[in-house]
Amino acid sequence: MTGILWNLASFIVALGILVAVHEFGHFWVARKCGVKVEKFSIGFGKSIWSRVGQDGTEYSISMIPLGGFVKMLDGRVDDVPADQQQFAFDKKPLWKRTAIVSAGPVFNFLFAIFAYWVVFIIGVPAVKPVIGEVAPSSISAEAGLTPGMELKAVSGVKTSDWESVNMELVSHIGDDQMTITVVPEQGIGVEENRVLDLTNWNFDPEKQSAMEALGFQPYTPAVSTELSTVSEQGAGYESGLRAGDKLLEMDGVKITSWPQVVEKIQASANTPIKTLVERDGQQVSLTLTPSSKQGLNDEQIGFAGIAPQVAEWPANYRFELQYGVFESIGKAIDKTGQVIGLTVGMLKKLVVGDVGLNNLSGPISIAKGAGATADYGLVYFLGFLALISVNLGIINLVPLPMLDGGHLLFFAIEAVIRRPVSERVQEMGYRLGGAIIFSLMIIAIFNDFARL
Repeated sequence: MTGILWNLASFIVALGILVAVHEFGHFWVARKCGVKVEKFSIGFGKSIWSRVGQDGTEYSISMIPLGGFVKMLDGRVDDVPADQQQFAFDKKPLWKRTAIVSAGPVFNFLFAIFAYWVVFIIGVPAVKPVIGEVAPSSISAEAGLTPGMELKAVSGVKTSDWESVNMELVSHIGDDQMTITVVPEQGIGVEENRVLDLTNWNFDPEKQSAMEALGFQPYTPAVSTELSTVSEQGAGYESGLRAGDKLLEMDGVKITSWPQVVEKIQASANTPIKTLVERDGQQVSLTLTPSSKQGLNDEQIGFAGIAPQVAEWPANYRFELQYGVFESIGKAIDKTGQVIGLTVGMLKKLVVGDVGLNNLSGPISIAKGAGATADYGLVYFLGFLALISVNLGIINLVPLPMLDGGHLLFFAIEAVIRRPVSERVQEMGYRLGGAIIFSLMIIAIFNDFARL
């Protein structure tokens, strides 16, 4: 329950920030263009706080935190007195109306640049993208990828860390091939290209990562079968396990790797496991009965409250992804551009059918992402906000009526035919756009529940 409340609170904070940024873009440019703004609201429904500023605008926070709006003086909606006509949105030149509508998404992109700028100034720990394992007969193995190779670029886009690698791999969903630039383990800086054939790439984001689907895993330090910590409140401690114990056997099966331990414990909820450990040079037999907790699909999985010894990362694999104040500006712009390219590419593939509708995510997935990143700290939460801000900006530019992109589409038609699109046509467009948006929201929410 605590986790749900934390996710919900993080979601509300994240969405509130991003909606405020988006609507402030409309508000600020509208004011600069001489349009009277009657109300600026974060959220929909009944107002829980409001005040009227000296500028005559009502500022409000409403109960439903799933959006916001800027209400401008508009002759298409209300009767505007003759002396107020000059302040009405619909009476402004086409270029000003276009600027006002475009400002929301533009401010979302600017916010993403700002967020990434702060992230790069603060810095975030990262590791070089070095391949750890390659599955035999996999796409990666057939392309010649081997353990120890460092990934330098994916299809020409530089990849300094695993986050960049993953983003570029995902962007190739639906493609026939991709080119990965690598430095072999003993290559001494010599870069080589490997072409991966993606015609048989079966990638399900709900079940595995893009790297797993391609057949390789990131390098991770060795994990031993010796225990580093044993929680005093866990089943492991109650059974007699202690930090420093080395697991030798479980139910008569010799233990050679930590994944064996995890698999055995998770499959044995509330079931005794005869366990043999080495302690201070002596072999000790005991019975471990894992406690039970609910898994992702409501199944009961075993849990013992133990953790293994993990080797240190090699010093040359670790680095701080951090830049100076001015250098961070360019890096933030590049990062935002990379996310924009990925998002636009995925939308295109969604439209043409290269990516299924089951990949859409809704508010529940966003809430879980907000909670998880907020848990890790400010830098990760800012990175999440930047990502969602870019997505919000691009989605609003989709040329569907009811979205900013729909208004811009009508403005483009107006520029061609030299007169506004008729209200009847706009009304039909709004109904069609609303139906499409509502349908996509239902699919996204259904996908969210399917992932719970």
